[in-house]
Amino acid sequence: MAKAFKHFKTITHHRHQVILNCFRAGIPWQGLKHDLSKYSWTEFSEGARYWQGHRSPNDREREIKGYSESWMHHKGRNRHHFEYWTDYSPIDKQIHPVEMPTRYVVEMFCDRVAACKTYQGDAYTDKNPLDYFMKGKVRRDGRIHPATSDLIESYLTRLANDGEKNTFAYLRRVIKKDKIDRKRRKAQLRKKATQDA
Repeated sequence: MAKAFKHFKTITHHRHQVILNCFRAGIPWQGLKHDLSKYSWTEFSEGARYWQGHRSPNDREREIKGYSESWMHHKGRNRHHFEYWTDYSPIDKQIHPVEMPTRYVVEMFCDRVAACKTYQGDAYTDKNPLDYFMKGKVRRDGRIHPATSDLIESYLTRLANDGEKNTFAYLRRVIKKDKIDRKRRKAQLRKKATQDA
């Protein structure tokens, strides 16, 4: 029971950090919906069972079981994870990474910053999220779309060099431009659909 409470406290603290970051980045609705699946029985029960406090319970679950049921459930329901963005190619019929929409890359940034703060506490610096990302870059190769990898790396590099205040101001501008671009693309698709009909 104690581990369940500690896990609840950890994921709730992390979620609140992400919500704050998402508001700062200009994606408040995504922040409010962020990681709600962690409170589902599939994810919460496994997270509580394997909670350690200094790293993700999914890592421990993998060590014990050889896979993480919690993670497989999570990645299929949360669009801010690059693992969500895979699909069959119409060309070779193989599964490939798909480029993530910008708003979800921004949410992934917010998530990574919050996770580093949650697990590193007072030792956190603005360089930690970039260091963590770079440490796993080779391992992710081929599993994340190159454009997505470059984009999140650019956001994390900006954070390491310019700090939070400047980076979140920049991300708000990115989100504003993305909203305009999405409206334009939707209008073009509607027009094309009408012409093809």
